Amino acid sequence: MKYTFITIEGNIGAGKTTLAHLLSRHYNARLVLEQFADNPFLPKFYENPQQFAFPLELFFMAERFKQLKELIQQKDLFQSLTITDYLFTKCLLFAKINLTEDEFRLYQRIFDIMYQQLMQPEILIYLHSPVSKLQLNIKKRNRSYEQNIPDEYLFNIQETYTHYIKQHNIKTLYVDASNADFLDNKKHFNAILDALDKEYPDGQHFISLP
Repeated sequence: MKYTFITIEGNIGAGKTTLAHLLSRHYNARLVLEQFADNPFLPKFYENPQQFAFPLELFFMAERFKQLKELIQQKDLFQSLTITDYLFTKCLLFAKINLTEDEFRLYQRIFDIMYQQLMQPEILIYLHSPVSKLQLNIKKRNRSYEQNIPDEYLFNIQETYTHYIKQHNIKTLYVDASNADFLDNKKHFNAILDALDKEYPDGQHFISLP
């Protein structure tokens, strides 16, 4: 393995956590998963976005910071690779969509202080799926508070991620996950393993699944 810190990102329902689990088992890596279910504001946000967006995003940022900060403090002698299913910058991307202009300015000031204290991944795996596929996955996993997410909201998230990756020239494996089935199709999973066995310059590198 050429990397010590890999992050998987993508839209809601893109399959980030599934792939993170599979990679961590394959590489015997330390796995850090986002604890989204612990956020008490999440169901309330989907019912009333304007009222609960700010506490929702603050809670997420605090929890993500705590998790990623511990990566620096707790070195694991037996696991040289760490895999996470979220990028800390996700905080800023979702906040940009969900918060008012004044709220976002305040949020960004707090984010900037935290960001400087964290390690950043060496490579990002970004799973890109069309909104129709995301909605199918969301329905399939059947979390009650997610069942009425508008297509427009998912599209805005998609656009925000894509713009960020291009703008910042992050070393990214941009995976077309339109028909991805990492659990049951070994060829799909092996395509990711093969891609991770190579070295890349900064920027986007497009990966097609067989």
